[in-house]
Amino acid sequence: MHKNLFATARLAFFSGIALLAPLVVTVWIFLKILDLVGGTFRPIFFFFVPETLRDHEALSIGWNILATVIVVALITGLGFLSRYVFGRFFRELAERFIQNIPGVGAIYGTVKQVVETFSTQNRSLFSKVVLVEFPRAGVYSLGFLTSKTQGEPQIRTGREVWTVFVPTTPNPTSGYLVLLPRSEIHELEMSVGDGMKMVISGGTVVPPWPSEAARVEVQNPALMPAAAAAKPEN
Repeated sequence: MHKNLFATARLAFFSGIALLAPLVVTVWIFLKILDLVGGTFRPIFFFFVPETLRDHEALSIGWNILATVIVVALITGLGFLSRYVFGRFFRELAERFIQNIPGVGAIYGTVKQVVETFSTQNRSLFSKVVLVEFPRAGVYSLGFLTSKTQGEPQIRTGREVWTVFVPTTPNPTSGYLVLLPRSEIHELEMSVGDGMKMVISGGTVVPPWPSEAARVEVQNPALMPAAAAAKPEN
């Protein structure tokens, strides 16, 4: 009985440590940041305050917090200013300079286009998550339907061909562009975000499929006609 009581107490103790450790570490880091930022800028921002009051030990944390808030506000204001005023001008100037460098400009343009393609704003370019047999029959890969437009490559096949991007894992910025007949593309119910998570995680993150009936239908397609035939006619 004493051993069980000791084991229970020890487990409760370590559970308490596990609960308090993140909080203690967070508070410690926060105080260190206040001491570093506030202690550095406090003499600059509050030079007009008497040293006896500014460096008073009991008031130091208050001055540090105030100085840190001012620093954060200044950085935020500088970010807004650079983003909406100076940032756009200098960014366009730098892009023009880089694109005029032989060799480097082509690489920069390609990388920029890839980053913009996979950004949150342009994620709608991937209209649907699909399952395709790639790189050979019997091997299935996760892909993203990018276009149903019938251009020259599609029309020359003489069939309805869709454009699918099959990304590599865990880096989805590279992959394969495949043109597949509509009949060989299996559209999935998962969202584009869930599909991207599955690709980046290497398949360790598998989105749940809530439709149990649909799952049974896909796993046992022969059951559906049998069930339909077994229903009595009215």
